[in-house]
Amino acid sequence: MGLIIKISWRNIMRHKGKSLIIGAILFLGALIMTIGNGVISGMDRGMRKNLVEGFTGDVVIVSDKQESDNVFLPMMGKAIEPINNYRDIKAFVAKLPYVNRFMPAGKNAVMWLSNEASNPGFSYVLGVDFGQYLKVFPDCIRPIEGRLLNPGEEGVLITTGARKQFYEFSNLWCVPESGKVVVKNLEKDMLPDSASIQVTDNMVFMGMNEDNSTADIKVRVKGVAKYRALDMILGHFVITDIESYRRAMGYIAASDKAPELTAEQQTVFNAADADLDAMFGQSIMIVSDVKNAAPVASAKNAAAATAGEPRTVDVDDGTYNMVMVFLKDGTSLEQGAKQLDADLKAAKLNARAVTWKKAFGVIGSMAALIKGSLFVFVMFLFFVAIIIIVNTLSMAALERTSEIGMMRAIGARKGFIGVMFFWETAMLSIFFGGIGIFTGIIAVNIITACHITSQNDIVQLLYGGDTFAPLLTVPDIGMAIVQLALVTLIAMIYPTRVAQSITPLDAVVRE
Repeated sequence: MGLIIKISWRNIMRHKGKSLIIGAILFLGALIMTIGNGVISGMDRGMRKNLVEGFTGDVVIVSDKQESDNVFLPMMGKAIEPINNYRDIKAFVAKLPYVNRFMPAGKNAVMWLSNEASNPGFSYVLGVDFGQYLKVFPDCIRPIEGRLLNPGEEGVLITTGARKQFYEFSNLWCVPESGKVVVKNLEKDMLPDSASIQVTDNMVFMGMNEDNSTADIKVRVKGVAKYRALDMILGHFVITDIESYRRAMGYIAASDKAPELTAEQQTVFNAADADLDAMFGQSIMIVSDVKNAAPVASAKNAAAATAGEPRTVDVDDGTYNMVMVFLKDGTSLEQGAKQLDADLKAAKLNARAVTWKKAFGVIGSMAALIKGSLFVFVMFLFFVAIIIIVNTLSMAALERTSEIGMMRAIGARKGFIGVMFFWETAMLSIFFGGIGIFTGIIAVNIITACHITSQNDIVQLLYGGDTFAPLLTVPDIGMAIVQLALVTLIAMIYPTRVAQSITPLDAVVRE
């Protein structure tokens, strides 16, 4: 073995020109494949962090009556089917061993305006219990003007994208309640007229659904907010409290549900007409001593007495449209969604589960397409490198016909020639390919440190956020090494056969 390695090294140094050409190809191939793996991993991490962990969750539960899987960006703003049995779904999902956390939400399209003279606009609205929202999606949204919603507070957080669109439709600039125009947050074309901009701190939501059973509600703007990343895409989703959302969509709000009646109240409620007539005909209804009689209760007091003590509203009693679910670490997205869907059907909860990629429609599909395209591009480079190295090694073998023929003449077997070529290529691959991988690691870290940003929607999908941050993990580096090894092994098959086919006679003829 030592002799073969020594001869292989001698041959490399003897044919420095060809060795440098092959080494340069291996270097570039390893460099590009390493950076490509980093870009794919960075996109995966960005999409996971900014879209899944910041907005959708891994899996989305919807009504089994919902026809389309695309519930976040449906065509023409089609209404999402309501879920009226969330309390049952909540109790069931909480017991599943592969579920980490979850949160319900209302999501649909609304038309909005600020006053009768303004033109109506269009946006998606997300109705949530904001206290629970921040627990499930921490640090996903930040206020740039005003503040976030308080738990249980009615109001709306308008996003930067929605505010810009609202201004284009109505010529009104939304500001937080009792707020003023912040010049640094204006669009560039608005700066010359910043002093005369008309502002509003409220919006009227007009729900949209097929039954036309929606209502118009007025909500106060509590803050102008921006999502952590991908704001150009997510910024079209404004956030409001779940009760305001339900009223706008014509759903029954939790606070509108009738309180439970006492036994005495239930008896009166179920009484027949004759019993009620008899009740009002009793002598106990006649007051004999007016001076000592208790004061007659006002209608307001009577209503309060009937309703009893003020009750705490449980928002889980109302209607939702979806439930965002996070799977536990180690659970495959596809397998987790499939298992959850099967469990929901088995429990007969009138619900089904879809992955976030399907739930986000064209955005989820585009993200998968971009990732697949990057992988295909890396594989294309993989095969191009193989073809170039095969041609170069084959030409090198033919140019060494005399040398290899003489070796065969003095007793070298085909196996020896093959092993010699293997070690020559392997040493070039280890040295130059290793430098390429190491350079790729440095390049990925430099690119990340440069903090390259973009506001373009498509580019942000490629980045997995608004910042280009490729990532190289240990498995990614291992993948680059495996790819380099495969390129080397595949590329040396044909040139080795060419070298082994050379005979002593070929050397004589060549001379």
